[in-house]
Amino acid sequence: MRAWAAGGGRAVDATVGGGGHAALLREIGAEVLAVDRDPDAIAAARARLGEHGIRYSTGPFGSAKVLGSIETFRPDRILLDLGVSSHQLDTADRGFTFRPGAPLDMRMAAGRGVTAADILNTWPVERLAQTFAELADERRAKQLGRAIVRRRATAAFATSDHFVNAIRETLGPRSGPPHFARLFQALRIVVNQELEQLELALPALRATLVPGGRIAAITYHSGEDRIVKHAFREWGKPCVCPPGQPVCTCRGRPLGRVLTRKPVRPGAAEVRANPRARSAQLRAFEVAHET
Repeated sequence: MRAWAAGGGRAVDATVGGGGHAALLREIGAEVLAVDRDPDAIAAARARLGEHGIRYSTGPFGSAKVLGSIETFRPDRILLDLGVSSHQLDTADRGFTFRPGAPLDMRMAAGRGVTAADILNTWPVERLAQTFAELADERRAKQLGRAIVRRRATAAFATSDHFVNAIRETLGPRSGPPHFARLFQALRIVVNQELEQLELALPALRATLVPGGRIAAITYHSGEDRIVKHAFREWGKPCVCPPGQPVCTCRGRPLGRVLTRKPVRPGAAEVRANPRARSAQLRAFEVAHET
């Protein structure tokens, strides 16, 4: 992380969370623009970091408002730390946890949009099954979808216990936290349209970087990592014309270079210090020095 950030003077922490990365970026001498779609996260970062050498923007990193703020800032470093923050996980009433009694909310922008309960109480079996199959690699996704629809006919899904019980009915009584974490994560990704927003935002974020600037993404889900990996690889190609096309009609040059041939994973000491980092993967890209 420090090696990637070294030399940067104007850095965007596009998912500031509790402010840990923003603090590191400021520590190495960069002016920081802290972005988060969660107003609570912005408030927590502001309380921790204050106003010196840092400014704040509330909204999704792919929104027109935030992209305008980033473009005006003219960054040479952009960091995306995807997923949920420790603050969100530890605040039970936000509904990101499968601890007993937590509401099925999961909205990163608190109070805006559909909740996890809305999805579990209204989506048909087929759509629920597709979500759990594609985003949680769940082999019994259709059975889980059926269990949800059957259970909500008697009582609406309102708390984490309702979803946990549907999972246990489907996967068996020996299912536990690893299964819950995987399926709750899939539901959260859908609630916040995280993959769609990431795919749309990446090229727009790259375009805000000054020549020679770098963008990095820390992912926690295979779908996120796949989107980042494919984007970075395509940007690094000199030609993206369809195979067999006789004459190049695309940009005809790479947009920069991939800095990470393979994703960088946390070491054992880092995982011991922060168990939530165990699934993290970092990829980085440097835009061309000439426009």
